[in-house]
Amino acid sequence: MGIDEAGRGPVLDSKTLKEEKREELFENLKADESIGWGVDVIDPRELSAKMLKKNKINLNEIYHNSAIGLVRRALNTGVLLTEVYVDTVGDPEKYRTKLSDIFPSIKFVVAKKADSLYPVVSGASIVAKVTRDRALRNWVFDESAENMQRNFGSGYPGGKQMQQMKTIPL
Repeated sequence: MGIDEAGRGPVLDSKTLKEEKREELFENLKADESIGWGVDVIDPRELSAKMLKKNKINLNEIYHNSAIGLVRRALNTGVLLTEVYVDTVGDPEKYRTKLSDIFPSIKFVVAKKADSLYPVVSGASIVAKVTRDRALRNWVFDESAENMQRNFGSGYPGGKQMQQMKTIPL
């Protein structure tokens, strides 16, 4: 099993693959009956609520809990998990120990840039990012500004789209 995330922090695009290529790869994954996949979508309001409550839950802990939930869900559906490869959030060894303590019969490999090291995590990355892309494409904003910019760009302050947004009169 491979686990990766999408949408942490300000960056909404992928530096490696463009959206069209991710969609193509996602369709290939879906067509292969030997591959199963699942996602855990965390609503932004839920993230905010957890991070702002009196006993705060930080973003890394939220991600860890999501990954733990995905492993439990796979086990509960009868999948025989022997190895799980995870793209790290936070310290890889602490995260690996945490997962191993919860699931002692599973070998966990937790690494930085696991999506470029392990094909199973690359697949998880594709699923996560396509799910995110599709959610953003159909996002209904609570805000109602008439001229709201929907092309978010990279999310980096120096990125092309962000520079254009700086010149838009408000």
